[in-house]
Amino acid sequence: MGITAAQVKELRERTGSGMMECKKMLVETGGDIDAAIEMMRKSGMAKADKKAGRVAAEGIIVFRASEDGKSGAIVEINSETDFVAKADGFINFADQVADTVVSTKAADIDALLAGPVNGAEGTVNETRMALIATIGENINVRRFANYNSDAGIVGGYLHGVRIGVIVELEGGNADLARDVAMHIAASKPLAISANDVSADVLQKEKDIFSAQAAESGKPAEIIEKMVEGRIRKYLAEITLEGQAFVKDPDTTVGKLLQKNNAKVVRFDRLEVGEGIEKVEEDFAAEVMAQVKGS
Repeated sequence: MGITAAQVKELRERTGSGMMECKKMLVETGGDIDAAIEMMRKSGMAKADKKAGRVAAEGIIVFRASEDGKSGAIVEINSETDFVAKADGFINFADQVADTVVSTKAADIDALLAGPVNGAEGTVNETRMALIATIGENINVRRFANYNSDAGIVGGYLHGVRIGVIVELEGGNADLARDVAMHIAASKPLAISANDVSADVLQKEKDIFSAQAAESGKPAEIIEKMVEGRIRKYLAEITLEGQAFVKDPDTTVGKLLQKNNAKVVRFDRLEVGEGIEKVEEDFAAEVMAQVKGS
C-alpha cells in the first residue's frame, strides 16, 4: 500500500522524528502508525544512552497546582532543539512529569526519576529514555520546585513556555498569587525583602558605591549619605517587596501585599536553559568535515 503525506505528518507530529525516518517506518509497518511508533522505540532504545550525554538547553516550563491551592509544582524539561520542544510527545511527557511531582510530592530529581510516572507504565526515567529513543534527542528532567502549604496558598504564572514562577503566600488569594508571580517573571527579584539579602552581597555593593562616590571629592559625611542612598536604591531594585509593581508602577509589591494582608513566604523563578552552557556549532565547518571524510 502507498504511504500518504498525511500519515507521515501524523507520525512526525506524534514522535518528533525526521520525515524520512517516519516514512521508512510506515513502509515497514504497512502504514500502521502505532506499530511504527513501537518499532521506532525498540530500534532506538539502544541508542538512547549515547544521546543522554548531549547538551539539552531548549525545552519548556510546566506549572501545576492542586484545586484547593495548597500545593503546586513547576518543572523544567529540556530538549536539544526548539522543534522537539513543540512536539506533542515531548509536551505530553512534560505534563506527566509535572502531574507526578504534585501527586508524589517528590523531594528531589533522583526520587522523581525513580518513581512511577502519572498516566503511563514504568518510572519517570524509563519513560524519559523511551522518549529519547523515539524522538532521537536527549531529554532531561532538569529541575523542579514542589510547594505544599497548610495555611497559605500556592500559585504560579507561565510566560509562554520558557519562563515560569511558583509562589507561596501567607494570606491573600489566588488572584494575588498569580499577580505576584507575574511580577516575578517580569522583574526577576533576587530576594523577597532587604532582610533576605546577605551581608556579604551588601558589603560588596557598598564597597563599589563607596569607591565611586570617593571620586567626587566630596566630604566623608556627604559620601556616606550618598552610599546609603545608593544602597537603598539597590535594595529596592533587587528585592520583591521593594520593586515597583508591574501592573501598577505607582505602588510597590510590598505595599500591594500590605493592602491585601498578605506575605510572600517563598518563590522560585525558572527560565528554560539558564545556566546551561550551549555548544556553539559551526555548520559550515561540519559540512566541510563531512565532505572531506566522504
